[in-house]
Amino acid sequence: MAAANLNQYLTTSLNVPGSQSEKANTLLAQHFGENTEGTFTVIYKYTNATEAQLGDIKRSLEKASEVIPGSHIGAQKSLVGTLYTNVTTPFSLVKAAAYTSTLRAALVEQGLVGAQITGPPAIEHDVTPVLARDLQRGQIVAIVLALLLLLLLLGSTWAIFIPLIFATASVAFSLGLIYLLAQRFLMVLYIPNIVELIGLGLAIDYSLLMVHRYRRELLNNVDHDVAIMRMMQTAGRTVVLSGLTVSVALSSLLLVPVPFVRSLGVAGVLTPLVSVIAALTLQPVLLSLLGERVFSDGFQGILGKKDPVLGIWARLARWVVPRAKSVCAFSLIVLLLAASLVFKLEITPSSLTAIPANLESGAVLNDITKKIGPGVITPNEIVINLGSPNLATSQQVDAARLALATSLSTSPQVFMVASGKQSDYVDTTGQFIRLYVVGKDAIGDKKTRELVRNIRTQIQVAKGFPTGTQIYLGGAPAQGVDLIDAILGSLPAIIFIVLLIAFLLLARAFRSIVLPIKAIFMDLISISIAFSILVAVFKYGFASTLLGTYQLDQIEAWVLIFMFAVLFGLSMDYEIFLVSRMREAKDAGASNNEAIVTGIANTSGVVTGAAIILVGALSGFVFGHFAGLQELGIGLAVGIIIDATIIRGLLLPSSMVLFGRWNWWLPQRIAVLLKVKASPLELPEARLERR
Repeated sequence: MAAANLNQYLTTSLNVPGSQSEKANTLLAQHFGENTEGTFTVIYKYTNATEAQLGDIKRSLEKASEVIPGSHIGAQKSLVGTLYTNVTTPFSLVKAAAYTSTLRAALVEQGLVGAQITGPPAIEHDVTPVLARDLQRGQIVAIVLALLLLLLLLGSTWAIFIPLIFATASVAFSLGLIYLLAQRFLMVLYIPNIVELIGLGLAIDYSLLMVHRYRRELLNNVDHDVAIMRMMQTAGRTVVLSGLTVSVALSSLLLVPVPFVRSLGVAGVLTPLVSVIAALTLQPVLLSLLGERVFSDGFQGILGKKDPVLGIWARLARWVVPRAKSVCAFSLIVLLLAASLVFKLEITPSSLTAIPANLESGAVLNDITKKIGPGVITPNEIVINLGSPNLATSQQVDAARLALATSLSTSPQVFMVASGKQSDYVDTTGQFIRLYVVGKDAIGDKKTRELVRNIRTQIQVAKGFPTGTQIYLGGAPAQGVDLIDAILGSLPAIIFIVLLIAFLLLARAFRSIVLPIKAIFMDLISISIAFSILVAVFKYGFASTLLGTYQLDQIEAWVLIFMFAVLFGLSMDYEIFLVSRMREAKDAGASNNEAIVTGIANTSGVVTGAAIILVGALSGFVFGHFAGLQELGIGLAVGIIIDATIIRGLLLPSSMVLFGRWNWWLPQRIAVLLKVKASPLELPEARLERR
């Protein structure tokens, strides 16, 4: 019920609190009535219109806008036979979007047939149903694929429904919590898609691991109740550690001083934590109620074999062990080559033109971009606070304004500068002046970022204005620069905190300092490959026709930081699944190589199956219609596949063979800090004597 009503509380705001662009946008809202999120842009093409005819068109536009209570006509410009009119409303994004169809109908009634509408509210109105369809299709694909894989892994048993029940409950509870949080905090439009698809895959992963461990205990002729207790002591503990690690990785997004990114962090933290709660409560209850009946007679699935040490994964591990050096070297070379395109990565605050062309709001943006240039969609806006009323039209200020506008127009990145004494440019008090600076390039382009910085440099040294004048730069390009600066500025702290906490969690779980360091290194490799594949697909067009993706030079900044956190957490997930099983075997007296084979044999099937299920869930993003979600889906899918196959199947076991007894070393001082028993460096003869 909460999920059905969540969309009305979601937004797409990229506001950066405390930034210069936020201060400018606040002044624009207060003194010019500008409401970026609630402003429509009406585009009307005319042919050889006289001044009188153009006046009639403007009056018809004003009359049509009256269907929206409290709205007013904002900036209005005529360029190349097209009239661009901003209709500013007093409403939030979602409330303004509800008037999109009403405004379109009113324009037709006023005789403005062919008028088109874009802007944030129109885009919100047009894309919401498409996002819903993408989500629904992704859910169907994910559930069907999950069912097929669960049948393959667990067989034709009732057990296949337990992970689906578990996942449904986890996702529903997560969305319920987000619905409550959305009443007070900003939550972005993509959150339901992210929670439902990633949450579905993650919850099935956790439940599958626990069901598999429960079955292994039953196959060893352990009593039903004892099997559940052992499952909780082993797989249950692993799931808790995994969920906490994923949550810690995603909680790092809360350090970014941008509400947009923080809302993704909140959703990301809740999703694995809810799965952990379900693992501690719902999972054992379901198994306790259903009992051994969940594993009926018939096909028992790939994971139903009584002795996994004889399976394909065990054979792979035994093949890797004697060839550890060559396998490790080959894997590293392949992985590092695959990650090399990461140095070609460019970022953008958003991909405004990457909206389905069959939507009116998206088609208008594409048309404007082709005819005039992408910069006209998102102009820079300079706000000048003169300090006192009635100064805007003075001769001194007029001369200073013209000098600033002339200086700005000489920049090669500037398409045009618009200023004047009309109400569009001067507020009613005469204290505030506005100038539009339209660039030639897209919002995320390097030249646009250079233009923003050049404008800020010029307004700092602007001369001729009264003493005490304050000048701010706002608009989408400036907001985009502030967003990227905020993300990049907080990135070092995020990486450091994530790596430190992950190291401490894994060092305590594995009772080793070598394994956590190695795990972090391998996680960073898979993340680099995921970033590289985004460059290959979106920038260079590799497989873009097959996948139906956009062609973009830059990747959205929020996608990269969210991908980093998710992939780091999921990679740690698979590491914990495998190495925890190896640690159990080592504690039971197995040698290093024996522990590796045991861990791979018992867990790799679950890890691979879980990864495929998660990739299936992510296909809802890949084959969707929005650039940011396409980037997220492809990056996560490739990162997960690489991590679950080459890294966990080849690099992990081969590197553990090479490190030998050093894998399990934990110095006394660190052991005391972590409150666990130390693991001294064990000599071979001591191990033989103990055995």
